Amino acid sequence: MGSRREWCSGCGLQLLVPTDATAVRCVVCQAITRFPYPPPPAAPFVYGGSSYCSRPPPPLSPLASAFGRKRAVLCGINYYGKPYRLKGSINDVKCMNYFLLNKMGFPPDSVLLLSEEETNPLKTPTKRNIRLALKWLVEGCQAGDSLVFHFSGHGTTEPDYDDDEVDGNDEALCPLDYETEGFIIDDEINGTIVRPLPYGAKLHGIIDACHSGTVLDLPFVCRMNSWLCKVKYREGYYIWEDQTPREIYKGTSGGLAVCFSACDDHQLSEDTTAFTGSKVMTGAMTYNFIQAVQNEPGLTYGRLLNCMRNAIRESKSSGGLRLNGPIASILNKLVFTSNNSSGEPQLSSSEKFDIYSTKFIL
Repeated sequence: MGSRREWCSGCGLQLLVPTDATAVRCVVCQAITRFPYPPPPAAPFVYGGSSYCSRPPPPLSPLASAFGRKRAVLCGINYYGKPYRLKGSINDVKCMNYFLLNKMGFPPDSVLLLSEEETNPLKTPTKRNIRLALKWLVEGCQAGDSLVFHFSGHGTTEPDYDDDEVDGNDEALCPLDYETEGFIIDDEINGTIVRPLPYGAKLHGIIDACHSGTVLDLPFVCRMNSWLCKVKYREGYYIWEDQTPREIYKGTSGGLAVCFSACDDHQLSEDTTAFTGSKVMTGAMTYNFIQAVQNEPGLTYGRLLNCMRNAIRESKSSGGLRLNGPIASILNKLVFTSNNSSGEPQLSSSEKFDIYSTKFIL
């Protein structure tokens, strides 16, 4: 059965529907649209209101093809005007956008970039827009698809109220308007982009934020060079640590979800100029992720993780990697005087696999 693209009569989102469908329910606003659906009368678009433009707003991105699609959501938030402002997050998503388009073969119309520099109100990284973007990311996903969610900004932790976290805390991302609208917690992220992932599809999360180790709520975390590895195996080996304290399923619907995070759940990440050799700020993990993949085609997940960790360790040991911003003096003291706070990139997954034989492919 074929498919076609139609517009939701409620929110204007582009929907993929079967060719012979006469009605469809929107995955975002739950409105039912019946076909044929005539274009609405001319009227100015009112964001967040009931009015809409003479034709539906431009789609977040048209679907690239029927099979083997690449699609990405990139969110960069500097929190302009706030005392906790960052300086490298928007640079991060610009770099990631260039990397995906020019190095990884993502079609230009399949990458949705949300940042404070966007003039389109639908593309600012508010909580509502990030939620819509994540739902769009997996809409119509099928075998062969490659999805990417990249976030650069602040992360935090919240008390866990449903008893599904081994450390008693949910991890969360901080959207632009989190002070009024709240955080986006890992339970929601998992339910939105991990659980629906079908067999044969792959999702990569690349999260450059504090407290981001398990922010996709994936069940397995790769522990490298841990005490248990040293005892049971030898230096340089790894184990997959199960992060589900009881019988709660956090996996996919058959696909594979993998996440690279800037640091563990209890750690902080860095916003730095150490790697660019200039005044240009970037996230330490985002920069080294891109550099490693570009410099060594065909590398494995284990090799990629080690490349990022080694580069950050070398920069820390040389004194080049420091936190920046209004609260830099406080955070630098925390990060560089406490072993528990100093962040290193982490790897988590919806299933166990051999990180040293499995090639990294976007």
